[in-house]
Amino acid sequence: MPLLDDAIREEVRTMLTGLTEPVHVVVFTQPFQCQYCAETRQLVEEVAALSDKITVEVHDLSQDGERATALGVDKAPAIVPMRSDGTDYGVRFFGIPSGYEFGSLLDAILTVSAGRVDLMPETRAFLEALPEPLHLQVFVTPTCPYCPRAVMLAHHLAVASPKVRADMVESLEFPELADRYHVYGVPRTVIDEAGQYFIEGAAPEWMLVARIQEAVGMPITASADAHHRH
Repeated sequence: MPLLDDAIREEVRTMLTGLTEPVHVVVFTQPFQCQYCAETRQLVEEVAALSDKITVEVHDLSQDGERATALGVDKAPAIVPMRSDGTDYGVRFFGIPSGYEFGSLLDAILTVSAGRVDLMPETRAFLEALPEPLHLQVFVTPTCPYCPRAVMLAHHLAVASPKVRADMVESLEFPELADRYHVYGVPRTVIDEAGQYFIEGAAPEWMLVARIQEAVGMPITASADAHHRH
């Protein structure tokens, strides 16, 4: 039985006419301890069927460890949208992007295809000056209307900078990870692996940048004033 009804399929088909470069989506599933693996694969395949510019590659995480390690995938279900030419922008989904997060999946596919994002000049300058690789983890639930904004912002930073990787993490499917990072409300964007630096809610671009600057020891230059000038 299809996950997407006819009306949504037509809407998605129309959105995907905006694809420029071909997109290759790598999906990781596993046969055990994975509540939504089958549905995640089906969802991606249903979306891919709506555009001749999307191809899908499916792996079993327990069997294809080499491919998973190369892409930094350590849990399933996982979705890695990349360019068909192999360009990997560091955009990741862990857990099924259903409910409100379906919009984040479509945005990621379109953004990876375009290879560019609309960010403030201050944000671009900050990304160029990043002293070290950055791993953002945005914890969400499918029923959270504010979560996609946080996910898309993190993903856009990843597309804009080779130093940034950004994961959507569906909290209910990875409760141990959510516990480790003390996720009690969503969205929660975790900035460092230790979980010392984070931001809650759908923070505006300047606010997330300021928090990242604090986390990596950079001077905090991002402010609401800069944001409002644009």
